[in-house]
Amino acid sequence: MKRQIFFLYFLVLSFTEITAQDPHFSQFYVNSLYLSPSFAGSTRGSRVITVIRDQWPGIPGSFFTSTLSFDHFIPNLNSGVGVLLMKDIAGRGRLGSLQTGIQYTYQFRIFQNYLVRPGIHFYRSNRTIQFDRLIFNDQLTLSGITGGSVEVPPLKQVGYVDFASSILIYNPTQWLGFTWDHMLEPNQSILDGLSNIPAKYTVFGGKKIYLNGKTSEYNEESINIWGHYRSQGKFDQVDIGAYWIKTPIILGLWYRGIPLFKAYKKGYQNNDAVIFQVGYVWNDFKFGYSYDITISRLIANTFGSHEVSIVYEFNQNQKMNKKTRKVIIPCPKY
Repeated sequence: MKRQIFFLYFLVLSFTEITAQDPHFSQFYVNSLYLSPSFAGSTRGSRVITVIRDQWPGIPGSFFTSTLSFDHFIPNLNSGVGVLLMKDIAGRGRLGSLQTGIQYTYQFRIFQNYLVRPGIHFYRSNRTIQFDRLIFNDQLTLSGITGGSVEVPPLKQVGYVDFASSILIYNPTQWLGFTWDHMLEPNQSILDGLSNIPAKYTVFGGKKIYLNGKTSEYNEESINIWGHYRSQGKFDQVDIGAYWIKTPIILGLWYRGIPLFKAYKKGYQNNDAVIFQVGYVWNDFKFGYSYDITISRLIANTFGSHEVSIVYEFNQNQKMNKKTRKVIIPCPKY
């Protein structure tokens, strides 16, 4: 009965004006096109990135999210283009979102070693749910669960278009960026009601510290320090941490939450997770795995979160425009 009540409670929250956050990733720095369209075409050539996240597998109907992206740099136009696919499934009713979008960014120099990359992301989303997998109030009896429910609404999917814009400023060892997503705040209600997606604001930045001089990427040892803040509706959170690279090994440690500055309710501090990361570089491939250890009051129920990433870079020998491509973005190298 507790599990059935949980499912009903989850369904109610899914369609009221209390909208949830967008999916988030522990390896946000790897999933760069999802983080910001300004990263489209941020290598010397072409790149494919896939990230798969299984969040809270200990809870019935956990959150399963995956992304697949492709981006390419066009030297003659000083531009980058990208394609991003994102699929998210949550809950026993498999509340799903499928997002397909295209991205464009242009880069130009403002100082000797500083470049700017404004970007834009246009995408379409489809939201669906499988009502036949849910248990409604009129199906619960003293003898168990009965057959169908009269409460199942006729509408089962909705589609909408949206925009995101961003800007990234960087030099060989530092970067700072901002992303404004859900600029149109579209209606995502499957119940033919009103449930607008609140705008999401993201600020991120970091610094790369070389430990053995600026040697080639095949013999690199460095520490990459990141900060990542996002705010959407009533919710906000911070990721802060770093990863160490000594080719071919990558190790990272992260914290997520805002414990000293915000509590959503008295006695509930804004602590989410401590994240451990390990990665390996093999030729043009980069493999990553991270595990979230939940440190909130859900610690005994979630079984943490798993995330796997694969990055493949190719066509990296394009002839660069020396005036604008001399400074390579340091942050998306992994």
